[in-house]
Amino acid sequence: MKKLYLIGGTMGVGKTTICQELKKNLDCSVFLDGDWCWNSHPFCVTNETKNMVLDNICYVLNNFIHCSVYENIIFCWVMHQQSIIDDIIKRLDLKECQIIPISLVCDESTLKQRLLKDIQEGKREESILLRSVERIPLYNQLNTIKIDTTKKTINEIIDEIIESGLS
Repeated sequence: MKKLYLIGGTMGVGKTTICQELKKNLDCSVFLDGDWCWNSHPFCVTNETKNMVLDNICYVLNNFIHCSVYENIIFCWVMHQQSIIDDIIKRLDLKECQIIPISLVCDESTLKQRLLKDIQEGKREESILLRSVERIPLYNQLNTIKIDTTKKTINEIIDEIIESGLS
């Protein structure tokens, strides 16, 4: 049975970094970052663009699911509401695919440190700091496995993700 790792978390928690490494640790794996489906300038959030991005994400994920080469599909995105996760899941062909929903979380201090570093390096806008911190509590309400990334190495986090997929 294939495994689909749905990995969410607020901006700056380490989703992309973790998923890039996870891909290297899982055989026959492929990785889609939801942000790649919404990499536009200017960044414009409307009902039309939200629907388009979800359509694109689900189209690509279904193609990965149907491809015989891939056994482990890794997807990450800012999924801070259960409705986002549910909407993605209902659009997927999961007959022979196990879903492993994970939320990466960390404490506020760690998140601020990570985001400030990215802001100083010009990778993120300063406005992201408050939005990201405000979303921290939302992840506790989700029907996902919570993995705290605070004070953990990438390998420790990956081991926890892989362990969560074994059950």
